[in-house]
Amino acid sequence: MLDVCLLGTAGMMPLPYRWLTSLMARYNGSSLLIDCGEGTQIAMKEKGWSAKPIDTICFTHYHADHISGLPGLLLTMGNAERTEPVAMIGPKGLERVVTALRTIAPELPFEIHYKELSQPVEHVVEQGCHITAFRVNHNVPCYGYAIEIPRAGQFQVERAKELGIPINCWNRLQKGETVTLEGKAYTPDMVLGAPRKGIKVAYCTDTRPVASITENARNADLLIIEGMYAEKEKAAKAKQYKHMTFYEAAEIARDAEVSEMWLTHFSPSLVHAEEYMGEVRSIFPAAKLGKDGKTMELDFK
Repeated sequence: MLDVCLLGTAGMMPLPYRWLTSLMARYNGSSLLIDCGEGTQIAMKEKGWSAKPIDTICFTHYHADHISGLPGLLLTMGNAERTEPVAMIGPKGLERVVTALRTIAPELPFEIHYKELSQPVEHVVEQGCHITAFRVNHNVPCYGYAIEIPRAGQFQVERAKELGIPINCWNRLQKGETVTLEGKAYTPDMVLGAPRKGIKVAYCTDTRPVASITENARNADLLIIEGMYAEKEKAAKAKQYKHMTFYEAAEIARDAEVSEMWLTHFSPSLVHAEEYMGEVRSIFPAAKLGKDGKTMELDFK
């Protein structure tokens, strides 16, 4: 099961009812964070989730509203006596930016391992999560992320019996391990069917609509995507500053055939956002407004 919580939904500046951008996902005892805007720690505390199990932190880009909460978060993780390494993923310049921010958090009891992105699409596996980073179109280098939990094929009991595979090997084969017993090797493909549908969540902010979002969000269980502007008169502003409108986000969700879409990263000037959702849902019916603390539990079907 994958738990997803939208910790912060504001763009540009925090508001009394919106912290800055951040998403947290929990899987199999490990946590993953995408972006770490101001207020991320408070939002985490309000949710009742812990920072200590965060093994992976992904950054879309290095504007302050997406990374300004990092030094404090690292200190909190250190004070919680975390010693395991933390993996950080982000556009080129990641280590330089984080090192500069760590001027106020210089001593940590854990290592940071950096993965700097430079290609249009890159794949990373961390703690059982298959992460696809894909470049989008903002006014600085920026990436979206698709997080997938794969699911192996169903174990075929009759096939295992036919092949004479000892029962004490079955559990390990089902987990994808190769087992050698009495000089004979048994491999998962001998007893597993075709891979089944896993869990997929896509996350994207600060961009104009581009094909890479649709391609990498394809068939996601949940797409969390920027809706900076809802007012029609701000369409030109969205193009100028390389952001998206509610309606452009809905078109991407529709074309990518996702199961559900949450809008996030709202402009500070946006109030009464629900008033615009009728037209958004006419484009993509399963559209919802994101809000701080909004959570979903995703399980294998």
